[in-house]
Amino acid sequence: MPSHTENAFHSDLYGGRLTIDLDAIARNWSYLKNRLSGSTECAAAIKADAYGMGQAAAGKALFDAGCRTFFVAVPTEALSLRKVLPDAVIYALNGLLPGTVDHYLEHGIRPVLGSHDELTEWIDVCKSAGQSFDAAVHVDTGIHRLGLSPDEFSATLSNADLMGPFVPKLLMSHLACGSTPDHVMNIHQLELFREITEPHAHIPRSLANSAGTLMGQEFHFDLVRPGIALYGGQAIEDTPNPMTPVAKVEARIMIVRDVPEGDTIGYGARHTANRPLRNAVVAAGYADGLLRGASSSDDRPGGFAMIGGHRAPILGRISMDMITLDVTDVPDHLVKRGAFVEMLGPNVAAADLAAYAETIDYEYLTSLGQRFERIYAPLT
Repeated sequence: MPSHTENAFHSDLYGGRLTIDLDAIARNWSYLKNRLSGSTECAAAIKADAYGMGQAAAGKALFDAGCRTFFVAVPTEALSLRKVLPDAVIYALNGLLPGTVDHYLEHGIRPVLGSHDELTEWIDVCKSAGQSFDAAVHVDTGIHRLGLSPDEFSATLSNADLMGPFVPKLLMSHLACGSTPDHVMNIHQLELFREITEPHAHIPRSLANSAGTLMGQEFHFDLVRPGIALYGGQAIEDTPNPMTPVAKVEARIMIVRDVPEGDTIGYGARHTANRPLRNAVVAAGYADGLLRGASSSDDRPGGFAMIGGHRAPILGRISMDMITLDVTDVPDHLVKRGAFVEMLGPNVAAADLAAYAETIDYEYLTSLGQRFERIYAPLT
Protein backbone atom coordinates (compact mmCIF):
# COMPACT_ATOMS: atom_id res chain seq x y z
CA MET A 1 0.00 0.00 0.00
CA PRO A 2 1.53 3.36 -1.00
CA SER A 3 1.97 5.95 1.70
CA HIS A 4 -0.01 9.14 1.50
CA THR A 5 -0.68 11.97 3.88
CA GLU A 6 -3.64 14.22 4.61
CA ASN A 7 -2.12 17.49 5.67
CA ALA A 8 -2.35 21.17 4.87
CA PHE A 9 1.15 22.09 6.03
CA HIS A 10 4.72 20.92 5.78
CA SER A 11 5.43 17.92 8.02
CA ASP A 12 7.86 19.88 10.17
CA LEU A 13 5.09 22.26 11.26
CA TYR A 14 3.15 19.57 13.14
CA GLY A 15 3.78 18.65 16.76
CA GLY A 16 3.20 15.01 15.97
CA ARG A 17 1.91 12.48 13.48
CA LEU A 18 -0.82 9.88 13.40
CA THR A 19 0.04 6.95 11.14
CA ILE A 20 -2.83 4.71 10.10
CA ASP A 21 -2.33 1.32 8.45
CA LEU A 22 -5.30 0.74 6.14
CA ASP A 23 -4.05 -2.71 5.19
CA ALA A 24 -4.18 -3.63 8.89
CA ILE A 25 -7.84 -2.58 9.03
CA ALA A 26 -8.55 -4.80 6.05
CA ARG A 27 -6.63 -7.69 7.62
CA ASN A 28 -8.58 -7.35 10.86
CA TRP A 29 -11.85 -7.47 8.92
CA SER A 30 -10.69 -10.57 7.06
CA TYR A 31 -9.63 -12.22 10.32
CA LEU A 32 -13.12 -11.71 11.76
CA LYS A 33 -14.83 -12.77 8.54
CA ASN A 34 -12.91 -16.02 8.57
CA ARG A 35 -14.37 -16.85 12.00
CA LEU A 36 -17.88 -16.89 10.54
CA SER A 37 -19.83 -19.64 8.86
CA GLY A 38 -20.26 -19.32 5.13
CA SER A 39 -23.76 -17.85 5.36
CA THR A 40 -22.95 -15.08 7.88
CA GLU A 41 -22.01 -11.65 6.56
CA CYS A 42 -19.26 -9.59 8.16
CA ALA A 43 -20.23 -5.91 8.13
CA ALA A 44 -18.24 -3.02 9.61
CA ALA A 45 -19.06 -0.30 12.12
CA ILE A 46 -17.41 2.83 10.77
CA LYS A 47 -18.99 5.48 12.98
CA ALA A 48 -17.11 8.31 14.72
CA ASP A 49 -14.88 8.82 11.68
CA ALA A 50 -14.07 5.10 11.66
CA TYR A 51 -13.09 5.27 15.34
CA GLY A 52 -10.77 8.15 14.53
CA MET A 53 -9.04 6.44 11.61
CA GLY A 54 -10.77 8.41 8.83
CA GLN A 55 -14.13 7.28 7.53
CA ALA A 56 -13.48 7.73 3.81
CA ALA A 57 -10.09 6.02 3.77
CA ALA A 58 -11.13 3.19 6.08
CA GLY A 59 -14.39 2.68 4.22
CA LYS A 60 -12.62 2.32 0.88
CA ALA A 61 -10.09 -0.11 2.37
CA LEU A 62 -12.83 -2.26 3.86
CA PHE A 63 -14.89 -2.21 0.67
CA ASP A 64 -11.84 -3.27 -1.34
CA ALA A 65 -11.35 -6.13 1.14
CA GLY A 66 -14.89 -7.36 0.45
CA CYS A 67 -17.05 -5.61 3.05
CA ARG A 68 -20.38 -4.49 1.63
CA THR A 69 -22.45 -3.42 4.66
CA PHE A 70 -21.52 -0.52 6.93
CA PHE A 71 -22.94 0.93 10.14
CA VAL A 72 -22.59 4.56 11.14
CA ALA A 73 -24.27 6.48 13.96
CA VAL A 74 -25.87 9.65 12.59
CA PRO A 75 -27.26 10.71 9.20
CA THR A 76 -24.39 13.08 8.41
CA GLU A 77 -21.93 10.18 8.74
CA ALA A 78 -24.12 8.12 6.42
CA LEU A 79 -24.28 10.82 3.77
CA SER A 80 -20.52 11.37 3.88
CA LEU A 81 -19.89 7.65 3.50
CA ARG A 82 -22.33 7.40 0.61
CA LYS A 83 -20.20 9.87 -1.37
CA VAL A 84 -17.22 7.51 -1.32
CA LEU A 85 -19.10 4.18 -1.32
CA PRO A 86 -21.98 4.58 -3.77
CA ASP A 87 -22.70 0.84 -3.90
CA ALA A 88 -22.48 -0.01 -0.20
CA VAL A 89 -25.34 -0.84 2.13
CA ILE A 90 -25.30 1.81 4.86
CA TYR A 91 -27.25 1.70 8.13
CA ALA A 92 -27.60 4.64 10.54
CA LEU A 93 -27.67 3.21 14.05
CA ASN A 94 -29.15 6.26 15.78
CA GLY A 95 -32.34 5.83 13.85
CA LEU A 96 -34.89 8.10 12.28
CA LEU A 97 -34.46 11.64 13.54
CA PRO A 98 -37.40 13.98 12.83
CA GLY A 99 -37.35 15.46 9.37
CA THR A 100 -34.84 13.01 7.92
CA VAL A 101 -36.99 10.56 5.94
CA ASP A 102 -36.47 12.26 2.58
CA HIS A 103 -32.68 12.32 3.07
CA TYR A 104 -32.62 8.60 3.86
CA LEU A 105 -34.70 7.76 0.81
CA GLU A 106 -32.84 10.07 -1.58
CA HIS A 107 -29.44 8.62 -0.71
CA GLY A 108 -30.40 5.01 -0.06
CA ILE A 109 -29.55 5.10 3.64
CA ARG A 110 -31.21 2.56 5.92
CA PRO A 111 -32.29 3.82 9.37
CA VAL A 112 -32.15 1.41 12.29
CA LEU A 113 -35.62 2.02 13.69
CA GLY A 114 -35.25 2.04 17.47
CA SER A 115 -38.61 3.15 18.83
CA HIS A 116 -42.31 2.64 18.22
CA ASP A 117 -42.61 6.22 16.92
CA GLU A 118 -39.78 5.73 14.43
CA LEU A 119 -41.18 2.44 13.23
CA THR A 120 -44.73 3.78 12.73
CA GLU A 121 -43.41 6.85 10.88
CA TRP A 122 -41.43 4.63 8.50
CA ILE A 123 -44.38 2.30 8.03
CA ASP A 124 -46.62 5.28 7.16
CA VAL A 125 -44.12 6.36 4.49
CA CYS A 126 -44.10 2.84 3.05
CA LYS A 127 -47.91 2.69 3.05
CA SER A 128 -48.18 6.07 1.30
CA ALA A 129 -45.79 4.90 -1.42
CA GLY A 130 -47.25 1.40 -1.60
CA GLN A 131 -43.82 -0.18 -1.25
CA SER A 132 -41.29 -1.29 1.34
CA PHE A 133 -38.32 1.01 1.87
CA ASP A 134 -35.17 -0.53 3.30
CA ALA A 135 -34.62 -0.22 7.06
CA ALA A 136 -33.65 -2.28 10.10
CA VAL A 137 -35.64 -2.76 13.29
CA HIS A 138 -33.87 -2.68 16.65
CA VAL A 139 -35.23 -4.61 19.61
CA ASP A 140 -33.97 -3.97 23.13
CA THR A 141 -32.93 -7.21 24.84
CA GLY A 142 -31.66 -5.63 28.03
CA ILE A 143 -29.29 -2.72 27.49
CA HIS A 144 -32.16 -0.21 27.78
CA ARG A 145 -30.92 2.29 25.25
CA LEU A 146 -32.42 2.23 21.76
CA GLY A 147 -34.80 -0.46 20.62
CA LEU A 148 -38.43 -1.50 20.83
CA SER A 149 -39.38 -3.43 23.91
CA PRO A 150 -39.81 -7.15 23.25
CA ASP A 151 -43.58 -6.80 23.59
CA GLU A 152 -43.69 -3.84 21.16
CA PHE A 153 -41.49 -5.71 18.74
CA SER A 154 -43.57 -8.89 18.75
CA ALA A 155 -46.91 -7.09 18.61
CA THR A 156 -45.91 -4.83 15.75
CA LEU A 157 -44.07 -7.27 13.52
CA SER A 158 -46.83 -9.88 13.80
CA ASN A 159 -49.54 -7.38 12.82
CA ALA A 160 -49.74 -7.52 9.04
CA ASP A 161 -52.30 -4.70 8.83
CA LEU A 162 -50.05 -2.42 10.87
CA MET A 163 -46.86 -3.34 8.99
CA GLY A 164 -48.46 -2.85 5.58
CA PRO A 165 -45.93 -3.32 2.78
CA PHE A 166 -42.91 -2.76 5.06
CA VAL A 167 -40.59 -5.75 5.49
CA PRO A 168 -37.41 -5.01 7.50
CA LYS A 169 -34.10 -5.80 5.89
CA LEU A 170 -32.53 -6.60 9.27
CA LEU A 171 -33.58 -7.34 12.85
CA MET A 172 -30.97 -6.44 15.41
CA SER A 173 -30.11 -5.98 19.07
CA HIS A 174 -26.99 -5.00 20.99
CA LEU A 175 -25.00 -6.78 23.70
CA ALA A 176 -24.64 -4.98 27.03
CA CYS A 177 -21.76 -7.04 28.46
CA GLY A 178 -19.97 -8.50 25.47
CA SER A 179 -16.57 -7.37 26.73
CA THR A 180 -16.97 -9.83 29.63
CA PRO A 181 -18.01 -13.09 27.94
CA ASP A 182 -18.81 -14.93 31.17
CA HIS A 183 -21.39 -12.36 32.21
CA VAL A 184 -24.85 -13.92 32.58
CA MET A 185 -26.34 -11.03 30.62
CA ASN A 186 -24.86 -12.35 27.37
CA ILE A 187 -26.77 -15.62 27.53
CA HIS A 188 -29.94 -13.83 28.67
CA GLN A 189 -29.80 -11.49 25.67
CA LEU A 190 -28.90 -14.27 23.26
CA GLU A 191 -31.83 -16.42 24.35
CA LEU A 192 -34.29 -13.52 24.36
CA PHE A 193 -33.18 -12.32 20.93
CA ARG A 194 -33.45 -15.80 19.49
CA GLU A 195 -36.90 -16.33 21.03
CA ILE A 196 -38.52 -13.09 19.89
CA THR A 197 -37.01 -13.09 16.39
CA GLU A 198 -37.55 -16.77 15.61
CA PRO A 199 -41.05 -16.16 14.14
CA HIS A 200 -39.35 -13.78 11.69
CA ALA A 201 -36.26 -15.88 10.96
CA HIS A 202 -36.77 -15.30 7.24
CA ILE A 203 -35.47 -11.77 7.90
CA PRO A 204 -31.68 -11.48 8.48
CA ARG A 205 -30.73 -11.06 12.14
CA SER A 206 -27.78 -9.42 13.89
CA LEU A 207 -26.68 -9.42 17.54
CA ALA A 208 -22.88 -9.46 17.53
CA ASN A 209 -20.59 -6.46 17.82
CA SER A 210 -16.80 -7.02 17.96
CA ALA A 211 -17.04 -8.94 21.22
CA GLY A 212 -19.95 -11.05 20.03
CA THR A 213 -18.07 -11.86 16.85
CA LEU A 214 -15.16 -13.17 18.90
CA MET A 215 -17.31 -15.01 21.46
CA GLY A 216 -18.67 -17.71 19.20
CA GLN A 217 -20.99 -18.73 16.39
CA GLU A 218 -24.12 -18.83 18.54
CA PHE A 219 -23.96 -15.02 18.61
CA HIS A 220 -23.37 -14.57 14.88
CA PHE A 221 -26.80 -15.16 13.29
CA ASP A 222 -26.87 -13.72 9.75
CA LEU A 223 -24.67 -10.64 10.13
CA VAL A 224 -22.04 -9.40 12.56
CA ARG A 225 -21.07 -5.75 12.84
CA PRO A 226 -17.61 -5.41 14.42
CA GLY A 227 -16.24 -1.98 15.25
CA ILE A 228 -13.42 -1.55 17.77
CA ALA A 229 -11.72 -4.80 16.73
CA LEU A 230 -11.31 -3.58 13.15
CA TYR A 231 -9.15 -0.74 14.43
CA GLY A 232 -6.92 -2.89 16.61
CA GLY A 233 -8.82 -2.30 19.85
CA GLN A 234 -9.43 -4.89 22.55
CA ALA A 235 -13.03 -6.07 22.39
CA ILE A 236 -12.82 -8.62 25.21
CA GLU A 237 -11.29 -7.72 28.54
CA ASP A 238 -8.50 -9.64 30.26
CA THR A 239 -7.60 -11.78 27.26
CA PRO A 240 -4.85 -11.51 24.64
CA ASN A 241 -5.94 -9.22 21.84
CA PRO A 242 -5.83 -11.09 18.50
CA MET A 243 -6.24 -7.96 16.39
CA THR A 244 -3.45 -6.22 14.51
CA PRO A 245 -2.51 -2.67 15.62
CA VAL A 246 -3.79 -0.09 13.17
CA ALA A 247 -2.64 3.30 14.47
CA LYS A 248 0.55 4.82 15.78
CA VAL A 249 0.68 8.22 17.46
CA GLU A 250 4.06 9.90 17.70
CA ALA A 251 4.80 13.31 19.18
CA ARG A 252 7.87 15.51 19.01
CA ILE A 253 10.24 16.28 21.85
CA MET A 254 10.37 20.06 22.34
CA ILE A 255 12.98 20.32 25.08
CA VAL A 256 15.02 18.08 27.40
CA ARG A 257 15.74 19.40 30.88
CA ASP A 258 17.02 18.34 34.28
CA VAL A 259 14.79 18.34 37.37
CA PRO A 260 16.46 18.30 40.80
CA GLU A 261 15.37 15.75 43.38
CA GLY A 262 12.51 17.12 45.45
CA ASP A 263 11.16 19.53 42.80
CA THR A 264 7.64 19.10 41.50
CA ILE A 265 6.54 18.64 37.90
CA GLY A 266 3.52 20.02 36.08
CA TYR A 267 0.24 21.66 37.00
CA GLY A 268 -0.87 21.24 40.58
CA ALA A 269 2.61 20.13 41.69
CA ARG A 270 1.23 16.61 41.98
CA HIS A 271 4.40 14.68 41.11
CA THR A 272 7.64 15.12 43.04
CA ALA A 273 10.98 14.00 41.64
CA ASN A 274 12.21 11.22 43.91
CA ARG A 275 15.69 11.41 42.36
CA PRO A 276 17.47 13.75 39.95
CA LEU A 277 15.53 13.36 36.71
CA ARG A 278 16.00 14.11 33.05
CA ASN A 279 12.67 15.06 31.50
CA ALA A 280 11.50 15.42 27.92
CA VAL A 281 8.68 17.87 27.26
CA VAL A 282 6.61 16.50 24.38
CA ALA A 283 4.11 18.25 22.09
CA ALA A 284 1.00 16.21 22.91
CA GLY A 285 -1.77 16.84 25.39
CA TYR A 286 -5.44 16.31 25.99
CA ALA A 287 -6.25 18.53 22.98
CA ASP A 288 -4.61 15.75 20.96
CA GLY A 289 -6.55 12.95 22.60
CA LEU A 290 -4.24 12.02 25.49
CA LEU A 291 -6.68 11.74 28.34
CA ARG A 292 -5.87 13.76 31.47
CA GLY A 293 -6.72 10.72 33.58
CA ALA A 294 -3.44 9.11 32.48
CA SER A 295 -1.50 11.73 34.47
CA SER A 296 0.79 10.65 37.31
CA SER A 297 1.14 11.91 40.87
CA ASP A 298 3.03 10.98 44.02
CA ASP A 299 0.16 8.61 44.81
CA ARG A 300 -0.22 6.76 41.52
CA PRO A 301 1.66 6.04 38.28
CA GLY A 302 0.48 7.44 34.98
CA GLY A 303 0.72 6.24 31.43
CA PHE A 304 3.90 5.94 29.43
CA ALA A 305 5.44 6.42 26.00
CA MET A 306 8.12 4.44 24.21
CA ILE A 307 11.39 5.81 22.83
CA GLY A 308 13.53 3.41 20.84
CA GLY A 309 12.28 0.43 22.83
CA HIS A 310 12.65 2.21 26.17
CA ARG A 311 9.71 2.96 28.43
CA ALA A 312 9.32 6.64 29.36
CA PRO A 313 6.72 7.21 32.11
CA ILE A 314 4.48 10.28 32.09
CA LEU A 315 5.37 12.61 34.96
CA GLY A 316 2.77 14.94 36.44
CA ARG A 317 -0.41 16.09 34.83
CA ILE A 318 -1.13 15.83 31.15
CA SER A 319 -1.90 19.37 30.08
CA MET A 320 -3.67 20.78 27.07
CA ASP A 321 -0.73 20.92 24.67
CA MET A 322 2.13 19.00 26.25
CA ILE A 323 3.25 16.24 28.57
CA THR A 324 6.45 15.54 30.48
CA LEU A 325 8.20 12.18 30.17
CA ASP A 326 10.85 10.67 32.42
CA VAL A 327 13.77 9.92 30.08
CA THR A 328 16.40 9.51 32.80
CA ASP A 329 17.06 5.92 31.78
CA VAL A 330 16.73 6.42 28.02
CA PRO A 331 20.01 6.64 26.07
CA ASP A 332 20.98 10.23 25.30
CA HIS A 333 21.17 9.75 21.53
CA LEU A 334 17.44 8.84 21.44
CA VAL A 335 16.31 11.93 23.32
CA LYS A 336 16.86 14.89 21.05
CA ARG A 337 14.92 18.04 20.31
CA GLY A 338 12.56 17.27 17.43
CA ALA A 339 12.76 13.47 17.87
CA PHE A 340 9.54 11.47 17.91
CA VAL A 341 8.24 9.38 20.82
CA GLU A 342 5.57 6.70 20.45
CA MET A 343 2.50 7.62 22.47
CA LEU A 344 0.34 4.82 21.08
CA GLY A 345 0.98 2.04 18.62
CA PRO A 346 2.51 -1.42 18.36
CA ASN A 347 4.51 -0.85 21.57
CA VAL A 348 1.87 1.10 23.53
CA ALA A 349 -1.54 -0.58 23.23
CA ALA A 350 -4.57 1.69 23.36
CA ALA A 351 -6.15 -0.59 25.97
CA ASP A 352 -3.08 -0.33 28.22
CA LEU A 353 -2.90 3.43 27.94
CA ALA A 354 -6.64 3.69 28.54
CA ALA A 355 -6.35 1.64 31.72
CA TYR A 356 -4.20 4.31 33.31
CA ALA A 357 -6.95 6.82 32.61
CA GLU A 358 -9.59 4.42 33.95
CA THR A 359 -11.36 4.30 30.60
CA ILE A 360 -11.43 2.14 27.45
CA ASP A 361 -9.62 2.25 24.14
CA TYR A 362 -12.77 3.45 22.33
CA GLU A 363 -12.36 6.83 24.01
CA TYR A 364 -8.69 7.05 23.10
CA LEU A 365 -9.02 6.04 19.48
CA THR A 366 -11.95 8.32 18.69
CA SER A 367 -10.16 11.43 19.95
CA LEU A 368 -6.55 10.93 18.89
CA GLY A 369 -4.36 13.20 16.86
CA GLN A 370 -6.76 15.95 15.88
CA ARG A 371 -3.83 18.37 15.41
CA PHE A 372 -1.30 15.87 14.13
CA GLU A 373 -0.23 15.16 10.60
CA ARG A 374 -2.26 12.21 9.39
CA ILE A 375 -0.33 9.66 7.33
CA TYR A 376 -1.71 6.51 5.70
CA ALA A 377 1.10 3.99 5.56
CA PRO A 378 2.16 0.63 7.01
CA LEU A 379 3.21 0.81 10.66
CA THR A 380 6.93 0.49 11.29
